[in-house]
Amino acid sequence: MKAMYGIQEHRKVWPTEINPEEEADYMGRKCLAARRLLERGVRFVQIWSGNDNGFPRRNWDSHEDVERDHGPLAWGMAKAVGALIMDLKQRGLLDDTIILWTTEFGRMPSTQGGKGRDHNPYCFTNSLCGGGIKGGTTYGESDEWGYKPLDRANPTLVYDIHATMLHLLGIDHTKLTWRHNGIDRRLTDVHGNVIRELVA
Repeated sequence: MKAMYGIQEHRKVWPTEINPEEEADYMGRKCLAARRLLERGVRFVQIWSGNDNGFPRRNWDSHEDVERDHGPLAWGMAKAVGALIMDLKQRGLLDDTIILWTTEFGRMPSTQGGKGRDHNPYCFTNSLCGGGIKGGTTYGESDEWGYKPLDRANPTLVYDIHATMLHLLGIDHTKLTWRHNGIDRRLTDVHGNVIRELVA
């Protein structure tokens, strides 16, 4: 089970440079802990991918070298997350567990004067599975460079992802409100539409 997650119990020393095996071990331990929490009835689990800003830079904010940083991080995340999905499925937990992998921004399609890339707030990837999500579906195209949404008049918004997840949890995002500072507020503010194409 630990090997499936990429966990290497026998390894005590790792290379000084960022590498795929260490990132899989690091992420695998988090994903295995998440599965154990879900098995015990924990209703919300957050896993953080990446680490500090030291060297090697073990996070996705790759201003210096995208290939050096993102390659190992992506490999480690794919190994660990793939194992988590398979593990939840074989235990019968995936049908009522929504998995969302997201970020606060993407990377620009152009370099930042070297091997790194600056922030791209216009386009980034969310990945959803389990809990009523239709598998094998993509939604919300970018332009040919991955710089901005293809349909700029109707982009997919974070509010839409939240509205869709709330819908799958049985909550109407337009009716769930709470009072804050004298105003009725919603989790999706006054925005958001359920993305029906993602619902199984």
